[in-house]
Amino acid sequence: MNTALYIARRYLFAKKSTNAINIISTISVLGVFVGSAALIIILSVFNGFEEVVLKMFNTITPQLVIAPAKGKTFDPNTAYFKQLSTNQSIYSYTQVLSENALLRYHDKQSVGLVKGVSTSYLKNKSLDSITIQGKFVIQNSSGPNAVIGSAIQNYLMVNTNDPFTQLQVFSPRKGITSSSVNPSDDFVDLYIPVSGIFEVQQDFDNIAIVPLSFARKLLQEETKISSIEINLQKGIDADAFKEKIEEQLGAGFIVKDRIEQNKALYNILGTEKWAVYIILTFILIIAIFNIIGSLTMLVIDKLKDIAILSSLGAGKSLIKRIFLFEGMMITMAGCIFGLLIGFGFCLMQQKFGWIKMSQDNLLISNAYPIGLKWKDFLLVFVTVSIFSFMASALSSNLSVKNINNLNKDL
Repeated sequence: MNTALYIARRYLFAKKSTNAINIISTISVLGVFVGSAALIIILSVFNGFEEVVLKMFNTITPQLVIAPAKGKTFDPNTAYFKQLSTNQSIYSYTQVLSENALLRYHDKQSVGLVKGVSTSYLKNKSLDSITIQGKFVIQNSSGPNAVIGSAIQNYLMVNTNDPFTQLQVFSPRKGITSSSVNPSDDFVDLYIPVSGIFEVQQDFDNIAIVPLSFARKLLQEETKISSIEINLQKGIDADAFKEKIEEQLGAGFIVKDRIEQNKALYNILGTEKWAVYIILTFILIIAIFNIIGSLTMLVIDKLKDIAILSSLGAGKSLIKRIFLFEGMMITMAGCIFGLLIGFGFCLMQQKFGWIKMSQDNLLISNAYPIGLKWKDFLLVFVTVSIFSFMASALSSNLSVKNINNLNKDL
């Protein structure tokens, strides 16, 4: 048995001559307990929000996007793209033609991105989850329909329940070199009914999704497209598939995965989580370094024991390890109990949704989302262990200070 660990364990549960030592030790344990529990709960809540946000973004963001490296459009009718469209690893292969256009509804107008998509775009069954008004329909028996973002709807005050008023879309005509007498002759002017409103995030909510045929007529583009959006079958490695396409296409095209399509979003989510982790870690460090006061008083209380152990042949390293283990046991006990309570609370929140958010949120559940990741538990445990070791090591040095004078006094 490890002698230092055995003695440290005895000191932990032994009765102290000064009750203040027990009080300070209890405060240290409670501080680490609360800090660890709070840290794991907050990190899990951020994981939950991250999962919810990415799920909404992934609903409208494909796994892979192929776009030209130069220019705005390219021809999708090459042999390679025809072969790619029949690849068994692909779940949906969507041709996209998009361009900014002027949108008008009644007396209001706004510039928005008109995104024409082929029919395979509707293979994404999760589109209904981001639809907040009407239905996500871009083609029916009456002809083409538009599904617009909430930003456009809020500005133009579009009413999806009004079948008599349609969205008016303007786009400059190709090949116009000089302005005609009638300015309206310089634009393609089309009308399209609005079937639904979707909401994801500001960058996406300024989009009007229409059938590809409507976009071709509006933009006067018969064959070329802006990009190809690809979603893969379940179990297919997106990174490996992306690398394969990049090799085959060469430098003429850019292939982006979801992270590359939404760099700002992923950076913000990661930065916010790490910022909260750092702030709470500073609070946890303050709680951990309370152990210095507890061990200092314990060393004073055990001066006689230290002198006896030294007289019996115990070296300075053994005595230092005793108080190092003592401090580690106090803080790690708080950490382990904190992680267990935090884990239990997260499970209860997932199951019962005790803590509620604003009732105004329409896209996600009213309960705060929770996402448990074993890496967060390991991160908290390692963080507490490192700072616990530092605090305990500083305090243990006091146990061998002036040890020779103690032996003389004894």
